[in-house]
Amino acid sequence: MPQDHYDVMVLGGGTAGGLAAVELSRSGRDVALVENRLVGGESAYFACVPSKSLLLSARRGERWDLAVARRDHVTGHLADDRAAARLTEAGVTVLRGRGHLLGPGRMEVDGAEIGFGDLVISTGSEPVVPGVDGLAGVPTWTSDEALSLPVLPRRLVVLGGGPVGCEMAQVYASFGTQVTVVEASGRLLAAEAPFAGEVLAGALRRMGVDLRLGAEPARVERAAGGLLVWLSDGGRLEADRILIAAGRVPRVQGYGVENLGVAVTPGHGLPVDETCRVTDGVWACGDVTGIARTAHAARYQARVVVDNVLGKHREADYRAVPRVVHTSPAVYAAGISPIQAAELGIDLLTAGYDLAATARAVVEADERGRVELYADRSRGVLVGAAAAGLYAEEWMSEVTLAIRAETPLSLLTDVVHAFPTFGEAIEAPLRELAGRL
Repeated sequence: MPQDHYDVMVLGGGTAGGLAAVELSRSGRDVALVENRLVGGESAYFACVPSKSLLLSARRGERWDLAVARRDHVTGHLADDRAAARLTEAGVTVLRGRGHLLGPGRMEVDGAEIGFGDLVISTGSEPVVPGVDGLAGVPTWTSDEALSLPVLPRRLVVLGGGPVGCEMAQVYASFGTQVTVVEASGRLLAAEAPFAGEVLAGALRRMGVDLRLGAEPARVERAAGGLLVWLSDGGRLEADRILIAAGRVPRVQGYGVENLGVAVTPGHGLPVDETCRVTDGVWACGDVTGIARTAHAARYQARVVVDNVLGKHREADYRAVPRVVHTSPAVYAAGISPIQAAELGIDLLTAGYDLAATARAVVEADERGRVELYADRSRGVLVGAAAAGLYAEEWMSEVTLAIRAETPLSLLTDVVHAFPTFGEAIEAPLRELAGRL
């Protein structure tokens, strides 16, 4: 039976909630974590871990059945016993059930009313389902099904050309599925620098992926032997499965958050200040905030929350949170994108370099890719960067540090990189930016 009162209640046991609960418990707080789904969250079972496992299997050329077996092994066959045990070992009380907030300091968990001091909300996010005529009446997948079922469809239509859509397109195309990606914006990875989406589009097309850019799904219907997807440009696609990858929204409704006096807007994250505080004694971290929605950002916010709950004032800084698409080639971005700079009115200086000019590209026999660096002319520091290329998620980390620390360009241009590496590709654009400033 649960206690009547805890120092801290954590609502949601995903990446952010689990970390916050463990750290607060280890710091001497009496902590309970409430979760009505799998302890460990989306990332461990239906997102980061299984998708990267399948992408690795695809690069290795493994058979589909072996890839599925490996994926299921790394996700624990969707069993959360180990994740729950780690929380218990850290002193956290795990309450399995749906939590509903009754008011400040009070929560109901499956009929039992529990009091608490501080509250950490980390309920995550859920897929967006577009309002396409007929879509609700046919079998569809989200990333949950695409990353947990053993089915390998013959024909797959992916609705959305963002990070999830691109990763899933590459996974299934690698194992022989006929994949079509439908993206209304006209290019892949529309929020990032245009070159990144262009590099990835070229890689997907070479794998046989059909990219329908600038078109939207207008109607979906059942047909003999499968499904039909009618597009806004008059095109027609045949499919065995439709994968919805149109983004995610914070999961904020149904938990009684409004009973805390907090305005809840469907489709929007919980409003937080720079300390991840929602209101007095209430904190939020992870996707539910709608800020920098990645597993690593969730962990960062959780640590910010922990410090503030413990009375150590700490403010979150999102200037250099990495955004990664783990395709091959990978796409990596941090800081401000050219699109964001234009919206913010920042006078942006851009310098780039093609990876084909590096010795490492010759060694790898893969010349795909480019790196771009963005500097704020008025301040003379890097404010953003993007790269598309092999292992970009590894060799671009130093640029993330440079953005976060506002390292002077004069110092960055004096850094020596090992030869032959893709990291050498940032030297030329750094020198160009320093010269132009």
